[in-house]
This record gives sequence, C-alpha cells and structure tokens, in this order.
Amino acid sequence: MDADTLSRRTLRFVNIAHALDHFVLLIYPTAVLAIAAQTGLGYGELIGLATGAFVAFGLCALPMGWLADRFGRRTMLAIFFFGYGLSCLGVASAASPTAFAVWLCVLGLASAIYHPVGSTMLVTHARRLGRDLGVNGVWGNFGAATASGVTALLAAGVGWQAAFVVPGLVCLACGAAFLALVPGDGQGGAGKAGGAPLIAVSRPLALLVVFGFAIVAGGMTFNVTTIALPKVIDERVGDGLPLALIGSLATVVFVFGALTQLLMGRLIDRYSLPTLFLGLSVLQPVGLGLAAVSSGLPLLLGLVLTMAALYGQVVINDAMVARYVPPAYRARAYSVRYFLGFTVSGFVVPMIALLHDRGGFGLVLGLAAAFGLVIFAAALGFFGLTRRDGAHRLAPAE
Repeated sequence: MDADTLSRRTLRFVNIAHALDHFVLLIYPTAVLAIAAQTGLGYGELIGLATGAFVAFGLCALPMGWLADRFGRRTMLAIFFFGYGLSCLGVASAASPTAFAVWLCVLGLASAIYHPVGSTMLVTHARRLGRDLGVNGVWGNFGAATASGVTALLAAGVGWQAAFVVPGLVCLACGAAFLALVPGDGQGGAGKAGGAPLIAVSRPLALLVVFGFAIVAGGMTFNVTTIALPKVIDERVGDGLPLALIGSLATVVFVFGALTQLLMGRLIDRYSLPTLFLGLSVLQPVGLGLAAVSSGLPLLLGLVLTMAALYGQVVINDAMVARYVPPAYRARAYSVRYFLGFTVSGFVVPMIALLHDRGGFGLVLGLAAAFGLVIFAAALGFFGLTRRDGAHRLAPAE
C-alpha cells in the first residue's frame, strides 16, 4: 500500500475513533437520569460512580505514548476499539453500584488510549495541519454532541442498557475494519506536522509552565461543562422536560463547538497560534459566568459561548504540541498534555456532586468560570512570551 492511501485510511479511522471516544465517555452522564428513575438512587450518588472512569481517562493517558512507541500506534488504536466495545457491554450488564464503578473504570482505561495515540497518528499523516486538526475535532465534537441525544432516545425507547450495547457493537465492528484496512503505522505521505515547520522558542520552560496551567484549567472547565450539561438543562432551562428533549438541547449546544473547531482549523493555517489562543480564551469566563447567573435562553447562550471556546481550544492546544514539539517527542508530549488535562479534571465528577448538593449549578458553573479566568491569564502569558521571541527573530543583525 502506498503512503498516500495509508494516510487517507489512517486519518479516516482516527476521526471515527475520536467520535467514538467522546460519544462513549458521555453516555453515562445522560443515561444516569434513566438509571436513577429505575433504581431510585440519587443523581449525586450515581454520577459519583463515574469518578474512576474520568480519573483513568487522564491518569492512564501518561503511559500510552510510551506504549505506542514500543508496540506501535496501530496496535494501540486497535486495542482502543476492542477495549471500548467490551467495556460498553460490561456497563450494560451492571446490576449494582459496585459493578457500575468497576466497568466504568475499565471504560475510562480504554478511552485513555485515543488522545495520545490518535493525535500523534493524525499529525504524522496530516496534509494541512490546521485543516486536518479542525476536521478531527469536528468528529470528536460530533461524538460528544450526539451522545446526549442518542443516549436519551435509546434509554427512553428501549432501555438504558441499549444506550451502551449499541455503541459497544459499533466499536467492535470498527476495530475489525481497522485491522483489515490499515496494515501498519507508516510514516505518512505529507511530511512532518502537515508540512508546518517547528517554531523555535527562547524560553521553553516558561512556556511549558504557562501551557500547563492552561491545560489543567481547560480540563476542569471542559469536564464540568460536558458532564453536567444534561442535568444543567434539566434543572435550569425548564422543569419537567422529557429526557429526549433534554438530550436534543444538549446536542444543539455541542454543535456550536463543532462549528468553532472547523473555524479554528482554518485559522490555524493562516494566523499565529498565540493570537488565536488569546482571542478564544476570553469566551470561557464570559460564557460560564453568564450560565452561572441565568436560566432559560440566557443560560443556553452562555453554554453555547462556553462550548465554542472549549472545543476551539482543543484544536489550538493540539496544534501547539505539533508546532512546538519535535516529532521524536510528540507522542510522549501528547501523553503529558492529556494526562495533565484529564487526570486533574477527573476529580470534577465528585466535585459536581458535592457542589450541586450544596449550592446547585450556580455554584458549579461559578467555579468553572474561575477556571476560565485562569485560562485567559495563561493565554495572555503565552502571547507575551511568544511575542518576545518573535520580536527577537525580527530584530536586525548588528
């Protein structure tokens, strides 16, 4: 198989895997509404059972880049497909809180594979970095956007178990197709990082610290918003809404994130990353702050602004790793990037349960808005540091 064909096929499966990664991880936050109605357990208790899944999602991302370098990215992505499928079937079979917690933890372990491995595969095979990152981001957002709606429809029409069984079977089928159609990792036919040159910096440690703060704070706001979204709409848009309508409204909010990712993908190929990062970072504290103090349509507007900023930042952060990190260290850099973002944010689940019981979603979203301000401060610092490097490069020689 020639390199161009391998790259095209690899990118297709990487995009599909991204959609499944976000779809499956967000089944439970919606299905939990139906599970609570069936079992009589409270929302706080049930959502807390997902803590292990989201902690494993981030914690286990750290070794995945090393495992991919050792055993091959194709092997790891195949394990992702099959592991996700089997864990979905396991959750569907759960009949006790302990079983839910165990199988959700296994699901989180499988989900940890995608981002370090898939992001590295995408950058290796990309034709145009920004465009391909944007398209990949839309696939991930499509998975997140449809998770609430599809889960609600399946849970309401067939039962909450079906909401896990159907995606589980899809994951297993995709794994078999991936092994049959993609024979190896390959080096791609498009050059390094989609033909985009590496950007040299004079203060890498300072940039890493600032970027680290942005990643951790972004992980917190991302998980608070995406996990709590169905319940926020349930409580603060209108009491007594049917589950299917709650899921549909959540899907509409996610769609705006997808549109932002397409836009960011195009802009990355034209404008500087620090400038885009700074401009986009303003939206998170504004959107979360509005959502924290409002209900009804103003709440939905705040959530739309937040979702646009969240998913746009994902594309920008992945592009930063591709443009600032040499290829030999890229898989491990993505592992650290997602480890920082998802491990810390894994503790969002019990935090949501605790704060929701004490002050409702006004308190939950207000704290998320504070993390949004941290992202803005980090973006401002990143812009200042890289602008200084740019000024040094443009200074005339004496």
